[in-house]
Amino acid sequence: MVSFSYTAADEEKSRGVRRMKSLATALLLAVAVIYALATWAGNAGWGPWTRYVAAAAEAGMVGALADWFAVTALFRRPLGLPIPHTAIIPTKKDQLGASLGQFVGENFLSADVVRGRLAALGIGSRLGGWLANPAHADRVTAELSTALRGALTVLRDSDVQAVVGEAITRRAEAAEIAPGLGKTLEKIVADGAHHRAVDLVCTRAHDWLVTHGESVMDAVQGGAPGWTPRFVDKRIGERVYKELLRFVTEMRDMPAHPARGAIDRFLTDFAADLQADTDTRARVERLKSDLLARPEVQDIIASAWSSVRNLIIAAAEDDRSQLRLRARASLISLGKRLSTDARLQSKVEGWAEDAAAYVVTTYRTEITSLITDTVAGWDATQTSKKIEANIGRDLQFIRINGTVVGALAGLLIYTVSHGVGG
Repeated sequence: MVSFSYTAADEEKSRGVRRMKSLATALLLAVAVIYALATWAGNAGWGPWTRYVAAAAEAGMVGALADWFAVTALFRRPLGLPIPHTAIIPTKKDQLGASLGQFVGENFLSADVVRGRLAALGIGSRLGGWLANPAHADRVTAELSTALRGALTVLRDSDVQAVVGEAITRRAEAAEIAPGLGKTLEKIVADGAHHRAVDLVCTRAHDWLVTHGESVMDAVQGGAPGWTPRFVDKRIGERVYKELLRFVTEMRDMPAHPARGAIDRFLTDFAADLQADTDTRARVERLKSDLLARPEVQDIIASAWSSVRNLIIAAAEDDRSQLRLRARASLISLGKRLSTDARLQSKVEGWAEDAAAYVVTTYRTEITSLITDTVAGWDATQTSKKIEANIGRDLQFIRINGTVVGALAGLLIYTVSHGVGG
């Protein structure tokens, strides 16, 4: 059973309720004394006026007692008697909670009510004006950065790495890359963009041959038959080296060299095969699968998340980072657009209304059940005590007003009756 927490403030309010009860009871006793004295005076022959006072006091007592009964019946049984329809709050607490939940659901959690209220607020223009303020944009950026850091901190690297690795691998496996590579290579060859790569290879090959000439000649001589004379092997090695160097030099210095043309034709044919030749495309796919299956590639994919995560966290913590500066600028720009663009305002307000309407229509039962279940879980006695402490003082004014109004009404009725009856 869940109950209210009865605080020191509630106890102070309870003392105020007790003081008002004493005042209302004192007023009831006062009119009772007045009624007794007026009745005695009338019987003693003090004059007709005593009957008017007695009538007013009598009606005041009736009003005071009726209102005492009504106020008391809200919280407990008057005089402990099992009178029907008394102790309303303790005995009808659950029904009151259900009625309150139903009232809130029907009158507040209605799609039409929510849409009308949001439309009257003008969320789009208000939000735009608020975001256009740089100080507010800074605040939103800081809050978003904090939330982003928190989310990245909570996520376990191993889980994210596994998901990212699986997603990349599955996507790469599902997509055939050969046609795309063929189109890219075809465009590169058509634009001549590969010439720089050929130039670089030729230059590096030439420099390497110049630096390692002896090694090249030794390799040629080492592959010669054992029965040939040594000087012949040397001459052949020198000849091969010079021809090889001449070939590479000419290829480096002559853009129209036949070997360069052969490379262009090879790349063009290879690009066409990547797009149209079934066997070539199948080989590329097998090579792709083999590469993706290698542990080194999987480690690179998995480690990519750690690098991205650290980069994002560092950018989120630095209030002068490009991430935060761009986010701030985007928020201010969005705010200015929202402030002036009626179409954008209408879109934002439509989204907000649709979202709110969806929530209240979809989860209305859950929201109202929160009220109903919460009230049902309260302890009846503690609930009654808590409510009486907070509204009991005002209810005691009902007793006081009932005494005064009853007296005035009784006086008026007696006067009219006496006047009419002569």
